[in-house]
Amino acid sequence: MASAASLMSLQPGRIRTLKEGSKAGLGAGMGPVVYWMFRDQRVKDNWALIHAVHQANKSNVPVAVVFNLFDQFLGAKSRHLGFMLRGLRRVSDQLHQTLQIPFFLLRGEAEETVPKFLSECGASMLVTDFSPLREVRRCKEEICKKVNESLTVHEVDAHNIVPLWVASEKLEYSAKTIRGKINKKLSEYLIDFPTIEPQTRKWTITKNHSVDWDDLIADILSRKGTEVPEVNWCEPGEDAAMEVLMGSKNGFLTKRLRNYSADRNNPCKPTALSGLSPYLHFGQISAQRCALEARKLRSSCPQAIDAFLEELIVRRELADNFCFYQLHYDSLQGAWEWARKTLLDHAADKREHTYSKEQLEKAQTADPLWNASQLEMVHYGKMHGFMRMYWAKKILEWTSGPEEALEISIYLNNKYELDGRDPSGYVGCMWSICGVHDQGWRERPVFGKIRYMNYAGCKRKFDVDGYIAHVKKLVGEMRKRKAEDLPSQNEKAPRCL
Repeated sequence: MASAASLMSLQPGRIRTLKEGSKAGLGAGMGPVVYWMFRDQRVKDNWALIHAVHQANKSNVPVAVVFNLFDQFLGAKSRHLGFMLRGLRRVSDQLHQTLQIPFFLLRGEAEETVPKFLSECGASMLVTDFSPLREVRRCKEEICKKVNESLTVHEVDAHNIVPLWVASEKLEYSAKTIRGKINKKLSEYLIDFPTIEPQTRKWTITKNHSVDWDDLIADILSRKGTEVPEVNWCEPGEDAAMEVLMGSKNGFLTKRLRNYSADRNNPCKPTALSGLSPYLHFGQISAQRCALEARKLRSSCPQAIDAFLEELIVRRELADNFCFYQLHYDSLQGAWEWARKTLLDHAADKREHTYSKEQLEKAQTADPLWNASQLEMVHYGKMHGFMRMYWAKKILEWTSGPEEALEISIYLNNKYELDGRDPSGYVGCMWSICGVHDQGWRERPVFGKIRYMNYAGCKRKFDVDGYIAHVKKLVGEMRKRKAEDLPSQNEKAPRCL
């Protein structure tokens, strides 16, 4: 296996400098390297952590990992915060036990807490992972302004297989326009990870970094977004993610792969899906690791593997491309000109039904299929991918116009989906309502030239009544389990789900 040093030198495009320190490089006796972990919440297969340790060893300085808890980042609720914090608890333990790297949990606005931490420990370099979302990019800009002029800031794309800025330097129109660009770079970037280098110098600063995880989780979950409680079907953490991918009992690649290409668009067969989206969203597993393991099986299941890699690589990285190069990724302003025009031309068209945000949130519509999909998301924390398209398009049909439809769909997706507040979620809503990464279709009322979906079309594709019955049973089980199993808010140590 190649060393971290050789691999990082072969992949210079994975790292970009956000701020160059005033001193030429790191030298002996300089301050530590700090990795601000944000989007990629794992120890294994993490290019940002690999780079941070490598940079620290080059200068014979220690390395530390910090995570800033925003509490309510983009409206995160107990469902999201609980899953994230339980995963971070495992990250902290693994960093300490296997690498002897300290983990510091900061609380507050990162624009204030991160520069303060860097100043207190005399850091010489900040390494951070990459996110295309506006709020994170603005935060990094502010941090670069506030830190010491001698400090260097590196950003590492540890989330995408082909780094975003390497795959394309512009906003791509569709999967077709980006697929070839990504595929040309895969041989260079889809490689195995090196083992993290042993540290040449360990952290000795005495700043207290212990976290009382039981108290923290109990406190956060009792105050933040309790109306959207945790779900217990998806265990957080790196080990759980690998079990979903490769487990001997019910792993996607080991037990469920063969059904993927044929059944992934059938909401009545949810086990055909990989189940990896929550782990990919929180960075608890690397997409690169998933692709590496999947590629080993291509000879036995070529169609399934090709379909999986298309979603895992091309579609996910296309979503990051859109959110990075289109700052209006969550508004009608971010749609293509043809889509904006057709939607506005038909904004005043008569609707058969109109519903308020509250009615939609409570699944109070005349469409039992749509109601089922909404209830699946509210109670289970995950809606089948095919249903997400139908769900969003009906919101366009039932609201006053595309602006309101987009606002409501993003609000509900972010509030209830365990993988919400994600580029793929924003692009999913924009595809469904604003035709992003799609083409114009036959013009019709309300939708204009936006692709149309309806109840009759769903009935032709899958057993609608079977799906509705499945969700009804699922919701009943979730409600019963919640009443029986979930700890009260007064318990000091909630059960690890």
